[in-house]
Amino acid sequence: MRHLLSLFAAAAMTVVAAPALACGPDRDCTIGNRTYRIAMPEGHDGKTKVGAIVFSHGYRGSAAGLMKNRNLRRTVSDMGLAFIALKSEGDDWILPNAPRHMDSDGSAEFEYVDAVIADAANRKPIDTSRMMASGFSAGGMMTWNLACARPNLFAGFAPISGTFWQKPPRSCSGPAASIIHIHGNNDPTVPLDGRPILNTRQGKVSDALDMYRAFGGFKKAAPTKTSRLTCDNSVNREGDLLNLCIFEGGHSFRSEYLRYAWRVFETAGRL
Repeated sequence: MRHLLSLFAAAAMTVVAAPALACGPDRDCTIGNRTYRIAMPEGHDGKTKVGAIVFSHGYRGSAAGLMKNRNLRRTVSDMGLAFIALKSEGDDWILPNAPRHMDSDGSAEFEYVDAVIADAANRKPIDTSRMMASGFSAGGMMTWNLACARPNLFAGFAPISGTFWQKPPRSCSGPAASIIHIHGNNDPTVPLDGRPILNTRQGKVSDALDMYRAFGGFKKAAPTKTSRLTCDNSVNREGDLLNLCIFEGGHSFRSEYLRYAWRVFETAGRL
């Protein structure tokens, strides 16, 4: 009996002493009542600082779902970057003029992102001067709002198929940020000209660009074209970019768009 009690005590001590599983691509990182996930590039030595892509999911998406997207994970890893996947508190981001959140000023989401960046940089060797914010659909809306409210938090912003709800704000926090907006020319879910949804509507992409162009003093620059993207470009005196890149198609996302946006920002000296 005494021998059995000793075995039980030893087992209990082993359980207590076992280290907690670290958060990462397969386990949530927790900050307050919110979570996120993070994946370092494959083969990372655990010490060298790397840049990061911070990505916001679409409606009813999740950080776990983003991490299961093998092509997305591989693309970011091959770029030598960390992939930080954000997670909304509910099904969607609580943003100004969003359905069921008409009175929101977005501050809870912006503070959440502040906390994620601080926590991620504490857990992993992240170079916070080399980060790009991006997101698809509702995540693109989150990205536009971040560009307006937290321009200094990221070196560049790449919203994909999403803009402000209803209409853009009259102005944004300064200084102006660099933004590359990517969108399908026949998007039925988030049309370029917006559409009504419940008690609000999706805004027009052109309204967001017009507001930000005036805010940042952007002037037209030479257009560019890739095999998939046709881009109308603008630049201001500080060298910040405001580009609209259109692809033929609907409400879709390609991981290569992240690589494209990062490369453009890098060439422009933003990263």
